[in-house]
Amino acid sequence: MSGADRRVLDEAGGLRAMTWVMAIMLFLTLLAAALGLGTRQSADALERQLAGRLTVQIVEGSPATRDALAARTLAALRRLPQVRRATLVDRGELTRLLAPWLGDVGADAELPVPAMIDVDLAGTDATAIVAAARRISAASRIDQHQRWMAPVVGFLDTLTWLAFALVVLMLAATGAVVVLAARAGLETHRATIEVMHMLGSTDVQVARLFQRRIALDAAMGGVAGCAAALAVLLFLGTRLAALGSELLGGIALGAGDWAALGIVPVGFIALAMAAARVTVVASLRRSL
Repeated sequence: MSGADRRVLDEAGGLRAMTWVMAIMLFLTLLAAALGLGTRQSADALERQLAGRLTVQIVEGSPATRDALAARTLAALRRLPQVRRATLVDRGELTRLLAPWLGDVGADAELPVPAMIDVDLAGTDATAIVAAARRISAASRIDQHQRWMAPVVGFLDTLTWLAFALVVLMLAATGAVVVLAARAGLETHRATIEVMHMLGSTDVQVARLFQRRIALDAAMGGVAGCAAALAVLLFLGTRLAALGSELLGGIALGAGDWAALGIVPVGFIALAMAAARVTVVASLRRSL
């Protein structure tokens, strides 16, 4: 951009504000996009983990009968080709988990506790497992993990779509701000633009001046917005890792997600340039 070009546009205060506007808008958009990508990854990971897992409960009042049925059920399940792994839940571990709610539920307690078998499937079809368990004990209960975690997955999917909707709204708001800034610049330099037209400048040439200036403002603001968003994302990543939660730990960005976030600043600059060009050319053709 020549010195004359800079003098024409640097006086437009609206354009100078574009640097800060682009920084803020890009910062918020990157955070929203990262939230959407992260929750999508978490939902996908949760579905993969739970799709092939279920628990078989052997409900029987007599401990001896319960243990015998559990052993028979475990042996039957391990023979099925649909089962990758079947493990009887340790009674001591089960007692420890239930103690905060039910108190002492050990071997000497009066409250009967069902035997539990954790099953990892080779696929997602649990029909054979259900049939095998019911043949041995009609009182067997089969809990598919994917079924009772479905509301959590649905909530994560809702967050994903909400985050992507926010990205679209931020893009639309950015385009509107560019349009307003370009119109303000036109009004500020209307007399200068009329002189340029008398000297032979075309609408497209004038639009390029605004386009270059806004592109520079968008690039400067983009650098600041990206740096701030990256710092926040890294900070949140360390905080999530410190929680040690398997569910929240799945909110992580892969290489493809980081590549998608890297495209956002480029798209912002392209959007700003296109909006400025269309606005200036259309306004000049209507008024001059």
